[in-house]
Amino acid sequence: MRIYLLLSVFWILSFSALGQVKPAKSLPLFTVGKSTLSTDEFLYTYRKNHQNNADGFTEKNVNEYLDLLVIFKLKVAEARERALDTTAKFNTEFKTYREELKKPYRTEPDALDKLAKETYQRLTEEVRVAHILVNLKPDALPADTLAAYQKISDLKKRIEGGESFEKLANEFSEDQSAKYNNGDLGYFTALQMVYPFEEASYQTPVGQLSLVRTQFGYHLIKVKDKKPARGEVEVSHILLRAGATDDDKIKSTIFSVYDQLKAGRNWDEVCKEYSEDANTKDAGGRLRPFGVGALPTVPEFEVVAFSLQNPGDVSDPFQSSLGWHVIRLEKKIPLPPYKEMEASLKRRVGRDERLQLSQQVLNEKRKREYGFVEDKSVKQNVIALADSSLLRGAWKYIATQELAGQKLFSVSESSFTVRDFTNHVLANQKNSNLSPSGYMNQLYEGFVEERILSAEEEKLKRENPDFKNLMTEYYEGILLFEIMEKEVWNKASIDSAGQRNYYERNKDRYQAGERIEARIFTAQDKSLIDEIKIKISRGDTLKDTDLRKFKSIQNFRAFEKKDSKIVDKISWSMGLHETEADGLFYIVEVKRLIPPGLKTFEEARSQVISDYQDYLEKNWVAELRKKYPVKINKKGKKFVLTELTKK
Repeated sequence: MRIYLLLSVFWILSFSALGQVKPAKSLPLFTVGKSTLSTDEFLYTYRKNHQNNADGFTEKNVNEYLDLLVIFKLKVAEARERALDTTAKFNTEFKTYREELKKPYRTEPDALDKLAKETYQRLTEEVRVAHILVNLKPDALPADTLAAYQKISDLKKRIEGGESFEKLANEFSEDQSAKYNNGDLGYFTALQMVYPFEEASYQTPVGQLSLVRTQFGYHLIKVKDKKPARGEVEVSHILLRAGATDDDKIKSTIFSVYDQLKAGRNWDEVCKEYSEDANTKDAGGRLRPFGVGALPTVPEFEVVAFSLQNPGDVSDPFQSSLGWHVIRLEKKIPLPPYKEMEASLKRRVGRDERLQLSQQVLNEKRKREYGFVEDKSVKQNVIALADSSLLRGAWKYIATQELAGQKLFSVSESSFTVRDFTNHVLANQKNSNLSPSGYMNQLYEGFVEERILSAEEEKLKRENPDFKNLMTEYYEGILLFEIMEKEVWNKASIDSAGQRNYYERNKDRYQAGERIEARIFTAQDKSLIDEIKIKISRGDTLKDTDLRKFKSIQNFRAFEKKDSKIVDKISWSMGLHETEADGLFYIVEVKRLIPPGLKTFEEARSQVISDYQDYLEKNWVAELRKKYPVKINKKGKKFVLTELTKK
């Protein structure tokens, strides 16, 4: 199999520019069928793949490379002929690669990196916010949306007119907690609220109001305070639960606990005797570290925990909705540097809605940049074509011919019709839980995004030749592997009858010299070798517990000379042989000596498969040469030879 050759020649994936001087004039070098490769493309590819090989610039090497490149292009031509570049698998893989390739050429920073840094910056600050909520479902009807917006706007005007925010929150907020906290959510930091709410809270100055819509509805928020973040705390606690007995008795007991601790009694003993938190009482009441805003149902606990200053400090008894507590500070944990948090922040941000919303903003920016214009009335007519069959992935296009030809939108200088979009739907529809119109709109947005990304790619190709060449390498590299899997690698691996026939026709290839059948035990400890050697000599059956002690074990198989440096170190005779190499110790157990002769099919199978792959590939390439005529341009070939071999 020649995969390593194909990889080294054609699919060296690199983001670096070469900086070579382009020829003054590009000539055609060769054609494969209807596809032409130019001299500048060949020079780019050759120089890129020989950057660290000064001896590779000879006429012989260039000619060999040219032959290989012709074969490569023949395979790509066949892959295109079979439309392998239109499959869902190809499109998914290529889309992933091309998005990575674009990053160095785009002016905007990577969205994930930007959001991770923004999130870290917000983690350095705590914000205290109160809010009034008017509930509204994400898919609410326009009339309901308008009514909710009018209600929250009226409340905003009343507060701006001098009425109390807290009073109106208690009276009108549809967040039930407002009945006891007047809308005050306390302090929080990044990643604790839904992103639009977090965004508005950090963007709004202290004392000011903002309106924001989230998945829960409309919020009127008032920023009450901002201050540097206090990181996390780790505490231990003793809990007496509310309602277990009468309140006076609970209070009396918790103060007795406090007095015992002050008198010097061991914390762990007191915790084990009194605490009613079954999950922590036997571990000294220790809780996991937490930050500001992490315990919204017991804000008193958070306030007291952060008020303790030094490890070992014990709080006075205090009450929460859970009962009565005494807590001890174990340690304060400051916010780590960004580099330490970068990987985890990117994972969290990648799962958070902020990435999706950021992508939407970026998409809108690209729409403006590439002159996106849509016909909203035509779009409405198309969305109306959706029915329940679309949700089963079984939708069929039944619109009129007149509608099919209408322009749906344009990007840059290209226009796209209803038929272009419906063909996209037919190729990409699958089961969905959305409404028919919602799913059709989702497919439409995806189609628009693809067309805008294509316009972006064309611009990058025009402005950056390196980007164009890299895109071609990835595109053709994926096609190469697709077609090679179908025509050579998989076919040779699963065609046992073909393998057997090839073996029978080519037995002279599979002759072996003198061999031994042996197994090899590898150990790091010499004493283990001595121990196992005794057991094997006695004929004892080796147990799993024996075998697991070894670094590795190679089971019985036939070895020829030069198959294994360990086998080559021993004398070829029956029995046990001991040797060592590279700081490891070995036992080689020789079961039998095998005279020179023909390898069995099973012994030669791996070599047979490799040779059979070469055989299939050679015959296939011969067929491709007949199907796609190859023409070498003599002037172009002379030009690249001169360019690449000149001193």
